[in-house]
Amino acid sequence: MTLKGEDIAFEIVSGAPSSALLLLCDHASNRLPERYGDLGLPAAQFRRHIAYDIGARDLTLGLAARLDGTAILTHFSRLLIDPNRGEDDPTLIMKLSDGAVVPGNTRVDEAERAHRIGTYHAPYHAAIRGETNAIEARGRVPIIVSIHSFTPSWRGTARPWHIGLLWDRDDRLVGPMLRALRLIPGVVVGDNEPYSGSLAGDTLNTHATARGLPHVLIEIRQDLVQSKSGVDEWTERLAQVLEPIMKNVSLHPNKT
Repeated sequence: MTLKGEDIAFEIVSGAPSSALLLLCDHASNRLPERYGDLGLPAAQFRRHIAYDIGARDLTLGLAARLDGTAILTHFSRLLIDPNRGEDDPTLIMKLSDGAVVPGNTRVDEAERAHRIGTYHAPYHAAIRGETNAIEARGRVPIIVSIHSFTPSWRGTARPWHIGLLWDRDDRLVGPMLRALRLIPGVVVGDNEPYSGSLAGDTLNTHATARGLPHVLIEIRQDLVQSKSGVDEWTERLAQVLEPIMKNVSLHPNKT
């Protein structure tokens, strides 16, 4: 399918040809294609985490520039369809998200669901496969890093972590990253917090775990990256942690 204009589902920012780093940003944008209007939601909802991951796009681009990696970022809101879900996941198209009813999603039929998958979800994942294959074709083992952000509190409970690393069975990146981040004074680090990294069909499960590739999903608390200064601080902090680890990561997947 050839996509034009508002239906372009993603962007790719190319890194150095020699780099094995592939950065992903599933929830980079709060944009909706014109045909969907506002899905019946007030504008304020598109400034919330239900529409996108605040700060994640700028952090992804900052890390790509700092580490010479390639970045793939979505061009559509997760309210339209969530690229970090499998095609058969019941939360792929949300009718209710953190207390907000999404009128434009309440009557999505199978034809519309298939259209959103084919126009937005599938092309993004095809791009990830393409870039991963391209890195392998250059004789490198892809290192996949997914960037997300999370709300400072959830249902009235404050979240103490500044950063969380999500993973499932492969800790080649996560193990040394946890150790390095925990050495930074004042930084509270979560191991599979505030979510579990074990979700069948999600982006990293599909493109990294299933292929035996080293990977990590990084969650940053949104209040820490909602300003340029915060993004810059965390870009440099993460770059300093990731750079030496990527150079020494084992190319053999763990079997735990």
